[in-house]
Formats: sequence, structure tokens, C-alpha cells
Amino acid sequence: MIATLFLLLLTACSGPSTGEPPAGKEPSVLNAAETTRLLDSLNQTLTVSRTTILTEAVKKISPAVVGINVTEIREYRDPLAEMFRNDPWFQQFFGNRSYKQEVKGLGSGFLISPDGYILTNFHVAGNASKIIVTMAGGKKYDAEIIGADYTSDIALIKVKGEDFPYLKLGNSDEVMIGEWVIALGNPFGLFEINDKPTVTVGVVSNVGLNFSPMDNRVYRDMIQTDAAINSGNSGGPLCNALGEVVGVNSFIYTGNQYSSGNIGLGFSISINRVKMIVEELKKNGKVNRDFYSGLKVQNLDPIVAKYFKIQETGGVVVVEVEKGSPAEKADIKPADVITRINSVSIRSDRDLQIFIADSRPGDKLDLTLFRDGSEIRRTVILAKK
Repeated sequence: MIATLFLLLLTACSGPSTGEPPAGKEPSVLNAAETTRLLDSLNQTLTVSRTTILTEAVKKISPAVVGINVTEIREYRDPLAEMFRNDPWFQQFFGNRSYKQEVKGLGSGFLISPDGYILTNFHVAGNASKIIVTMAGGKKYDAEIIGADYTSDIALIKVKGEDFPYLKLGNSDEVMIGEWVIALGNPFGLFEINDKPTVTVGVVSNVGLNFSPMDNRVYRDMIQTDAAINSGNSGGPLCNALGEVVGVNSFIYTGNQYSSGNIGLGFSISINRVKMIVEELKKNGKVNRDFYSGLKVQNLDPIVAKYFKIQETGGVVVVEVEKGSPAEKADIKPADVITRINSVSIRSDRDLQIFIADSRPGDKLDLTLFRDGSEIRRTVILAKK
């Protein structure tokens, strides 16, 4: 279509290239009005061809993405003073060697309701003493922390106002490996230059990834993408081609300790996990993590299996059950081999640690385990210690 219009315009405007026109015929030359109409048609066709489902999604998403600037008060202590902090003699001569310092940071976030609720990461705003949110278009608002959960790395903040643009939260269980996704945010503070989020596009590289706890944070059921994510993108949305949020961008792998840039390995917290946390933050300002199971386990390698005279080689083996604990009340015994929790395969002690750490008091853990060669089921109800 575009090629046809272009050739028609070229032929009509140029007329015959050499010689006189055939007898009885006038040269085919468009007047100014016809040329303008043809050019407008060509431009419109070119514009339509450039418009894709991704560009339409970006138009929908961008107004609800925000830049976040935070001020945090951090306390620093002299390592030597930390060693002797309870020593009266040391205190007598050296006094208090700690000091506080203002630290500024930045990140991204996105509106999830017309009345100003904004999602971001805990590591962006969870400990902030002051938060400034910049909307697309440049308007700035003071924000307050509604609630934050260190373990899941999620924070909920709010600005005063109404009729804000906001994003629809999708269903991360339906995310497909290989589908297009869009990451938006404030990498390196670029949002501040023209009050617009930076857009990168990629595909879903993997889903359902569980990472070993990092600084006591649990990154579970993560979405991997090769859409470029850099410093400052934390807390921004990962959206599908329909403009629905499927994840909260959180961290990247950089390849080595000296690099801080994107190499195509970005990870987002799945939005279905975030939805449950948001409701608790709205209601209580925090997620209750005050519980225990009373289980101590070890990876089941051939040596451990031989020691406990266990035939199974998959799962984790219980090596200790705390007296009076939820595990003891559920009739869990040393040498039991746990293979599944709530239908999720447990292949290592890391899997068990991640699953339990992301739970709440009162949660039921339906365990599938082997005892004396037979498969049995037990339910552990997590309780406050």
C-alpha cells in the first residue's frame, strides 16, 4: 500500500520523463491540491504502519508511571566503637562514635488507584523520611508511606488528590514465556529531564524463579525479562502488550562486581504476589511475619540418605523438630523426607526456606513426606513463637 502510493505520487508529479506526450493526450501532472491530498494519504498510511500494539500500550501506561525521589536518614557507627559499645571504659574516653547522615536516592513507581496509591519497592522508599513523587508532566507531590514489607521488597505510598491515571493489575499466572513486555521507569533519574518515563521493550525470558534470600528479602515466583532495567528502574511496572501490570521491577544481574548496567537479566516481582501484600499494607501498614514452624531440615544427599536409611533421594530431610512447635504438633518427626508443600515441589532446603519465609502466622503448610518408605501427609499451622 505504501509503495503503491509512493510510486503513484512520483509518477504523477514528474510527468513523462522524455519527449512529447502521445498524440491526443495531456501530460499526467497533479495540481497542488491533488498533490497535497496524496501526500496526506501517504503520511497517514505511514503513521498507521508505525502504530503497533506496543506503542498503544505505552500511551496507556506512561501517564501513571512516576519518578520517586527520597531522603533517608542513616546511622553510621565506627566499627571499633561497635565492638566496645557496652564497655564503660571505652565510652569514658571515646564517647558515642556514631553519626547520622542524610542519604538521597531515586526510583520508580506507578499509580494503582485514582485516589493516589502508588506501588514501589521497599528498597526505594521503605525507610524514607521524605518522599517526593513526580508525575508525568512534571507536577510534584509529597507522599506518605502507607505500609512497607521488607521481606517481599514492596512498599505502598500515597499522594493526596483524585482522578489520577492508574494502571490495571493483570494476572501474572497467565504470563507466557516469549511474550512482549514493557518496562517503564526512572533509570539514572532521566525522568527528571522531561518528566516522562523511559520505556524499554523485551520479552519474558522465564517465570516462577525463586532466589535464595538476599539480605533477608525473599524474591519468590519472579519474572525474568530482557527488557533493559537499570539503576532507578526499581519499583516501576513491567507490563504486557495490553497495558496490564504483570510485575514490579526489582533487581538485575550485572555480570560482575564492577558493572552496574543492564545485560539483559532483569527480574520483577509477580503482580499476583504483590496484590495480597498490598491489601495487608492498606489494612495494617505491614505484613505480619512473626511466626515459626519449628522445623530444621537438611538437603537429602546420598550420604544423609544412607545415614537415615532413607531410599528417597528427592526433597529435604527433617533433622530436628523443636519441642512444642507447630511441626511437633503436626506429628513431623526427624528422618521424615519432605517432598512437597501445598503441591509445590521441595528440592532443597532453600526451597523450604523461601516458602516458609513468605508465609504468615496461621498459614497452613500441607506437607507431603516419606516416612519408613510410605508417603504420608501432614499439615503444619504456622504460629507465633
